[in-house]
Amino acid sequence: MTTTPRIAIVGGGPAGLMCARVLQRHGIEPAVYDADTAVDSRDPGGTLDLHADSGQIALEDAGLMDAFLALARLEGQAKARRDQHGTMLAAFTPAGDDQAAPEIDRGQLRTMLYEHLNPGTVRWGHKLVHVAPLGGGAHRLEFADGQQTEADLVIGADGAWSRVRPLLTDAAPQYLGVQFLDARFDAVDTRHPEVAAIVGDGHMFSTDSAGRAVIVQRNSNGVVRGYVAFRAALDWDVAAGVDVTDHEAVRAHLVREFSGWAEVMRPLITDNDGDYVARSFWALPAPLTWNRVPGVTLLGDAAHLMAPFGGHGTNLALLDGAELAHAIKHAIQKESSLEDAVARYEAEMFPRSGELAAGSNTALTRFFATTSADAPHLPPDHQQEHENYQARAAEYRRRRAAADR
Repeated sequence: MTTTPRIAIVGGGPAGLMCARVLQRHGIEPAVYDADTAVDSRDPGGTLDLHADSGQIALEDAGLMDAFLALARLEGQAKARRDQHGTMLAAFTPAGDDQAAPEIDRGQLRTMLYEHLNPGTVRWGHKLVHVAPLGGGAHRLEFADGQQTEADLVIGADGAWSRVRPLLTDAAPQYLGVQFLDARFDAVDTRHPEVAAIVGDGHMFSTDSAGRAVIVQRNSNGVVRGYVAFRAALDWDVAAGVDVTDHEAVRAHLVREFSGWAEVMRPLITDNDGDYVARSFWALPAPLTWNRVPGVTLLGDAAHLMAPFGGHGTNLALLDGAELAHAIKHAIQKESSLEDAVARYEAEMFPRSGELAAGSNTALTRFFATTSADAPHLPPDHQQEHENYQARAAEYRRRRAAADR
């Protein structure tokens, strides 16, 4: 490759921004296009943990570990499992120096990545509506405002409903059968002390083994966010005659749905600040692969949308972005083709994401399964999980060092 390729990244989430950041560290200037009007124009959601063997490796590649640790919450790695009566079933408290999977707010992560890009890298307000092949791997991108651009490589980092994905595969997200209602508790330690006590410093998971659950977690600035979740058809609100924009109607429905839950757990279901935000969970078939199409590839949820159990989605998205950037850099340095770079990236991404996606989807199904009341509760061994993150991180670095020699 004798000239620097024109690279268009569609999507300004963690995957796209990470890819752009690592490319720029190697002197390659991509353009990022995102439908949002600004980095903070919408609610990005709650918190997430960045794993030592994936998300943190990408942050190291991006030169952003110090920036991450300045925002991260090590204590947020704490986890508790309770039943619907509030009885503690299992708990994990991380050691003070445990950095296997610290928490960071999603909005903080996105802003941090954006602020470390060169000015003008992200073109906000660019909603992709069509991608047209031009031959030889080049594509024309058309946006909702009528603007167009051309690129030698189109990187689809545009999430679950990717406009880029159909260039590679007919696979589409499938509904997982679980509805989540996003709830938020502000100034939790003073306004909702009973919620603060139940949640603790990190995550709290609770299920009644009858398809209902509450999953809540500490965010920064005294906020707790989480989900009131239950198995339901996609149109559950219509079937139940519930207007999801009517706070009181949703609350009344949840009181009936969770009537068997103890009073100590009730504030998590009914006392949230603001409206409930309805979310349905979808996943792509796993494992998902595709045949090479010149000049296009995918990152993150566009490539391997999965259930949120295990917290792998954003971690894989970040690693995808960093690895693709490395492959492109390597191709330019070695004067090999852009297609070689993308093939190298996909050969690593497919098996890694496929295994984790299948496991995450299975975990969600089991968590929301209907089981007998005396069925054993088997939460993960979080201490072992953290040790595994660190061991896999060390092995990853060894393998990459050997490959780069």
